[in-house]
Amino acid sequence: MKRILLVVATIFAIACTEQRASISGAAIIPQPLSITEHQNAFELSDKTVLVCDAEELAPIVAYAREYLAVGSTAKVAPSTNYISFALDASLAEEEYRLSVSHDAVQIVGGGYGGVFNGVQTLFQLLPSEVYTKQMPLPAKVLGCNVADKPKFAYRGFMLDVARTFIEKDNVLRYIDYLAYHKINKLHWHLVDNQGWRVEIKAHPDLARVAGFRGGDSPLRSTLGKWNEKYGGYYTQEEIREVVAYAAVRNIEIIPEIDLPGHSEALLRIYPNMLCNYTNTDLDINGNYDNRNVVCATKESNYRILEEILSEVCALFPSEHFHIGGDEVNMSQWKRCPDCLAWLKKRGYTDGYKLEDMFIGRIQTILAKYGKKPSVWNEAAFGGGLSKDAWVHGWKSPKICKQVMAKGYPTIFMPQQFFYFDMRQSEREPGAVWGGCFDVRKVYSFDFAKEGFTAEEVAQVKGFEAAAWSEAFLSQGGDTSIDFIEYQTFPRICALAEHCWGKNGGGEWEEFHNRLYSCHYDRMADMGINFRITPPEVKYENGLLSVLKIDNGTLYYREDGSSRVCKYSRPIKTSTPGKFLFWSEYRDHISPEVAHASRYETIKPKFTLTSSMPENAKYGYDKVMSYKSEARTARACVKGDWFLYEFDEPLECRAVEFYAGYFAMPSRSFPSGYIEISEDGKNFERVADLKDGKILLENPRPIKAARLVSEGALIGTSSVRFIAPKIYPKW
Repeated sequence: MKRILLVVATIFAIACTEQRASISGAAIIPQPLSITEHQNAFELSDKTVLVCDAEELAPIVAYAREYLAVGSTAKVAPSTNYISFALDASLAEEEYRLSVSHDAVQIVGGGYGGVFNGVQTLFQLLPSEVYTKQMPLPAKVLGCNVADKPKFAYRGFMLDVARTFIEKDNVLRYIDYLAYHKINKLHWHLVDNQGWRVEIKAHPDLARVAGFRGGDSPLRSTLGKWNEKYGGYYTQEEIREVVAYAAVRNIEIIPEIDLPGHSEALLRIYPNMLCNYTNTDLDINGNYDNRNVVCATKESNYRILEEILSEVCALFPSEHFHIGGDEVNMSQWKRCPDCLAWLKKRGYTDGYKLEDMFIGRIQTILAKYGKKPSVWNEAAFGGGLSKDAWVHGWKSPKICKQVMAKGYPTIFMPQQFFYFDMRQSEREPGAVWGGCFDVRKVYSFDFAKEGFTAEEVAQVKGFEAAAWSEAFLSQGGDTSIDFIEYQTFPRICALAEHCWGKNGGGEWEEFHNRLYSCHYDRMADMGINFRITPPEVKYENGLLSVLKIDNGTLYYREDGSSRVCKYSRPIKTSTPGKFLFWSEYRDHISPEVAHASRYETIKPKFTLTSSMPENAKYGYDKVMSYKSEARTARACVKGDWFLYEFDEPLECRAVEFYAGYFAMPSRSFPSGYIEISEDGKNFERVADLKDGKILLENPRPIKAARLVSEGALIGTSSVRFIAPKIYPKW
């Protein structure tokens, strides 16, 4: 079977490299509902005319002309050599027909979105250089007839710019990437604990001050960037520009202001919006108030929120407005005399009744400005949410089923499949709490396998993926979106297939062939920093062999050598773990991989002590037994330490110590160093920590190791860390 798949892959590769103008229809992503190929190809030249007499399609014509670099436009078609754009009321809004003949390309859509979808399919029928806007002419377009429409009206992606600010130009760039894949909704997460990203003229300090953390800001540093002021926000004019740019590309932007929890940025500017009690649970590192929940019973809060929401509503034409409703720390309400009095008066004890009331008040405000609410799934269980609200089901497929049972239109995005900030392999960066998965698992999602009936699927409004940005700062996210692109592509390609209904039949091998044989070239010319699937490594009978999974050239290096070699045949060795392999395709490099023996660890006994008390639930025994993470009972201050004392001197080829939560730098020592002792008494400083961890290679025997903090961890309640990873000598 593998041999057959390799032959198929080779045929696809030849088709894309030797006859790039005649890409098979099966290589389109997302795959059309119906495509029939024929021999009458169209030749695009600088004399080709773009024809359209529908005024509402003028933005699409201008958009297409940017990429195709053709000569002129007209309202009446010439006899030959033209591309026409037209509307047909008999088609659904995003349905289209694409016809390619020797004389013309004709795109007909039920509405603006349908014609735009047809343009994106046309681009994929051309050489990939079309995405550079410098495609050489003439260029052949495959002769074919396409009849196509999406299965789901909502095809979304959530971009979190609250935790890590993303500059406007990078947002525009990312909108292009979504449009190329027929994603039509951008859920823009503008406000969270970590920052306020939208200018509010009635309350200018929200963006001007709470758009930044660190330095002289009342919002303390977090997420690994401790020693400088950082952040940013969008002016209202910039937001209008982004909204207009997206609209041309058939993308509706749905804003999110997360309430009533996740509101630290708002509450550091307006502390009077907090509940009426004296907070004694302060951060030990400077009396920093970590509370992040808006008081539900202060009438003045709703006046301020209406002033804010009215301005944001005016910026976004979308009928829907996301108001959050997730992960509300209701213990803050239950310490508030006003909130408790409200509950008692109505005979309630459940804090969810307060959230239900709060959401109802915000719904009323939104309705005044012609908006309907969208919420996270937690807000759907109180009973007061209007049935025209969209619910984003993020926790699990099971929770999505429960939301559907309540009759809510559901945006399907369970974290286990569609949270693209999760790492893609065990040794790549990214979050870990939602799982570890790559594009194959995204593609593998199947409603039937998850127990959904056809009636339940009918309640699904569409799919959405998310990219939360906690880890982006530590990956250079303050200056670039390369890491976001790496985390999201090609996983977004699989998302697009789900949104389109997986019209190709849902077979992984078939989709994977389309992806790496032709779509890699497209993504490269789009300018996307996408992830290449790493090769597979096998070791049998003393021979180390490597199987290339995707396009690219295989390389390797051996420990102790800086020499990079091209892989051409199996390597004879008795220590397979010493070799690292990767694949390179154009400017893209896959993760490095090695034989499993490289990653095997040992678990010698040690005693862990600390200047910080341990968390009662996640005690230090979790680390000493190598079972799970441990947590301190408070955040660290300068001079705090962890001490590892080994029963026997540790001899190894490498050891990695952690003074923090490796997937999220907000729970790490802000800075620090490691001291090593060979006798357990005398210590020598040997290296500095980076993002809460440090790798020591070929260390001398270690009887004890001490990790020392050189800074104070602000704005969080604990340090989270795991056991050291200790690699034996070869």
